[in-house]
Amino acid sequence: MASMASPTTCLYHHKCRRKLVFYARRISASIPETSYDKHPKLIGRRDIILRSSELAMIGAIFQLSGKKPDYLGVQKNERLALCPATNNCISTSENISDRVHYAPPWNYNGGRKTPVNRQVAMKELLNVIKSVKPDKFTPRIVEKKDDYVHVEYESPILGLVDDVEFLFTPGKNSKVEYRSASRKGNFDFDVNRKRIKALRQELEKKGWVSENSF
Repeated sequence: MASMASPTTCLYHHKCRRKLVFYARRISASIPETSYDKHPKLIGRRDIILRSSELAMIGAIFQLSGKKPDYLGVQKNERLALCPATNNCISTSENISDRVHYAPPWNYNGGRKTPVNRQVAMKELLNVIKSVKPDKFTPRIVEKKDDYVHVEYESPILGLVDDVEFLFTPGKNSKVEYRSASRKGNFDFDVNRKRIKALRQELEKKGWVSENSF
C-alpha cells in the first residue's frame, strides 16, 4: 500500500467541525416542527429545497469537494495509483492481501460468446457510468482517452467528490483496472466499493466479468 499521507482537511479539524455542526443545526431548526408533527409524511417541497440549498452552500464555504490529487492518471508502471493509508479508497493496483484497499480487475470479454474490441467495451463503460448513479452521486467525465477514463462523482448535498479511474490495460487480455477514492476524510462507509459493485453488476449484463466478486 502506498505511503501517501492523507491531507489534513477542514472537515476533520475540530474548529471547522464545530462550525459545520452549528450551521447544520441551524438549518434543521429552520424547518417548522409543527407542520411536520401534524403531517409527518408531508414535508414541504420548499423546505426540502431550502435545506438542500443551504447544505450545498455549507459545502461550498468549507470547500468539501477537495482538491484533485496530482498523482491521478496512469503511472510509470502502466497501472493506476495505489491508495493512501486512509480507508476510503480501493484500487486494482493494490496487493490482493490488502483486504481494505484491494479490488479485483474486470474482463470485458469474460462472459461473452462473441468477443468485442476495446472501442465497443469503452462505449459500454461510458454508457453505464452515465446511467448508473449509486447513492445518487452525480458522475462527471473529466478526462477520456482511448484506454483511460477519469470520472468525478459528486455527492447530492454537500458536494463531496470522489475520483474514479478506469484503465484498459495494454495487450489483448480484455482487462480493465480501476481506482475509486474519496478526496476528503478517512472513512467512506464502503461508498467507493459499493459504487464499483453497482457499475460491475450493470456491466455484467453486457458480458463483463470480475476476477472475483466482492
